[in-house]
Amino acid sequence: MPLAADLDTALQNFAAKARVLVCLDFDGAVAELVADAMAATPVPVNAEAVERLSDLHGVDLAYVSGRPLDTLRQLAAPPAGTLLVGSHGAEKDLGPDSTGLQLDVAQQTARQNILAALADIVSRHEGAWLEQKPAGGAIHVRRIDDDVQAESVLQQARDALAHIDGVYPKEGKKILEAVVLQSTKGEAIEELRTLLEPEAVLFVGDDITDEQGFAVLEAGDIGIKIGSGETLAAHRLAGPSSLAQVLNRLADLRAEA
Repeated sequence: MPLAADLDTALQNFAAKARVLVCLDFDGAVAELVADAMAATPVPVNAEAVERLSDLHGVDLAYVSGRPLDTLRQLAAPPAGTLLVGSHGAEKDLGPDSTGLQLDVAQQTARQNILAALADIVSRHEGAWLEQKPAGGAIHVRRIDDDVQAESVLQQARDALAHIDGVYPKEGKKILEAVVLQSTKGEAIEELRTLLEPEAVLFVGDDITDEQGFAVLEAGDIGIKIGSGETLAAHRLAGPSSLAQVLNRLADLRAEA
């Protein structure tokens, strides 16, 4: 199917800029959402399109994800030179001067309390599983087929986390994450904008946490929401399998320019 006329026009204007920044979420955008989060891989045509963009002059490419950096590198297999933002902005690999995540004593204690609370809930519910992250942890319920039961597990996690000091919950699609550092994808995109000074930014995301990224986009930027649900993004695609068409169109336009 052809791209929506308004999106194609936006891409034409975007591609005409001298330098642009393309920020991509991983899960639900470049990769399909799957029950086993560690089995996620880029949709093949998306991986090819991302590779095309990475080779183009004047295009900076970044993954902006909730995944820990090490996991993001492993699963996304980003092209050389791709900037990486993990853990919703708490972890960054923006070049040789990037430093690792450092938690103070209180944050380390809070992280351990998060992991202990979520591990207890996971131990009592088949299908739920705990993902340990450098700045906290996440409970996943995508393997639980009963949506009512899955929501009950998430509510138990919310209630448990409410009793831990220094915790910042983040809601997602069949996942509840808790971190000990306040960071958002919006802040990460703003940091990338300051660092790279692009004339425009394109951001693609699918989940609730991506709305904070859409919220910081400016005139001339492009926000693309993958899937259903309310969004601040001006454009929408049905699913990850549609993303390659957008990225390839952008690559074609840049090549023509």
